[in-house]
Amino acid sequence: MKRKLISAIGVAAMMVSIAACGGDDGDEGDGGKAGADGYAGQTLTVWVMDGSSPDDWQADLAAAFEKKTKAKVKFEVQQWNGIQQKLTTALSEENPPDVFEIGNTQTPAYAKTGGLADLADLKAEIGGEWTESLNESSIYEGKQYAAPWYFANRVVLYNKEVWAEAGIKETPKTRDEFYDALKTIGEKTDAEPIYLPGQNWYHFVGLVIGEGGELVKKDGDKYVSNLDDPKVAAAMETYKKFQALSKAPKDKDEATPQQGQVFGKGDVGAFIGMGWEAGIAIEANPKIEEQIGYFTIPGATADKPEGVFLGGSNLAVAAGSKKQELAKEFLKIALSDEFEGQLAKTNGVIPNKESLQTNLTGNAAAEAAAPAAAGGGTTPLIPEWAAVENAPNPIKTYMTAVLGGKSPAEAAAQVEDEFNKRLSQQQ
Repeated sequence: MKRKLISAIGVAAMMVSIAACGGDDGDEGDGGKAGADGYAGQTLTVWVMDGSSPDDWQADLAAAFEKKTKAKVKFEVQQWNGIQQKLTTALSEENPPDVFEIGNTQTPAYAKTGGLADLADLKAEIGGEWTESLNESSIYEGKQYAAPWYFANRVVLYNKEVWAEAGIKETPKTRDEFYDALKTIGEKTDAEPIYLPGQNWYHFVGLVIGEGGELVKKDGDKYVSNLDDPKVAAAMETYKKFQALSKAPKDKDEATPQQGQVFGKGDVGAFIGMGWEAGIAIEANPKIEEQIGYFTIPGATADKPEGVFLGGSNLAVAAGSKKQELAKEFLKIALSDEFEGQLAKTNGVIPNKESLQTNLTGNAAAEAAAPAAAGGGTTPLIPEWAAVENAPNPIKTYMTAVLGGKSPAEAAAQVEDEFNKRLSQQQ
């Protein structure tokens, strides 16, 4: 199933200040605290995004929630398109959703505007085993403003038939082995070794993470471009090395055209993408389904996978909710091993604890993704990042410039002014 994981793009509407609304609403004006009959008579409103949580998961969770609290939960499914504007508006109104799903890279911007409740006590109670890399996006200025929910990252999807034709019997465990395997495909078959468009920038972000690099740096009291950092340059050189084995355009991203469709033609050895992109390939060519395999993107050494961008969602409580305590009771259940594990198993997404990854057994794409999660990361977790991803994305421009022959330093200088201009936009 396609995981519509969003990052912090087009959030101009989010940049208005969100007023944390309180107010008295009968027996719910006390923060939704339990009475003698628990929370009987109260209904918690929860916004989840389309495709995030299966109907059975919602039904089972609602039953468990009612049994424990005597309150009811009302799930309201939202569409990704336009959600940032809708959520921004809702959080400024008298009765916002009590709990809501939020894109992980969006979280800092909403935290800065005051729309999210502090969940430090929840973290202390149930978050001791949350995977650190997955929880980072829930923290803003040292405070816990959300809880990590589910995640996904890129893997290598490969054509078993093409690899067999090239005489490759095992999947590679290191970056050099991966490169050598692709070269062998190019030498011994008619297939394109790898389809890697010049602007698959989320994979590039992963390479930067793997190098220990950062896309921005602090200059006084503001953030500026860090594309001229040697670690960023090293990541781009790795990208360039692999991209040279591809016939894909240097000035397009993975969606133009959809790389799954290209792979589906059957004459490509591999591509780097999300597990659900196999479905795009199968839709284009049903016969290829049995030939698709998956493996973790290999890193520089066999003991550490390549860095990856972690896309996903957190769960947050509205600062203006009148049912704060009840909302936290909901999160305790939703994020429990039972329901976190159930979601991981059903949707094939990475859970917020490494100990729950056993629920991915049997899902080949998820099993390939899971090992890289602990060492993964995101784009910079700062509200100022939002404008950077708006088209034309300067990171993409930088990548195409390097692939076109400019040095990483020259390409970084080319986009620096635009990059810094976007980072300086008022939030």
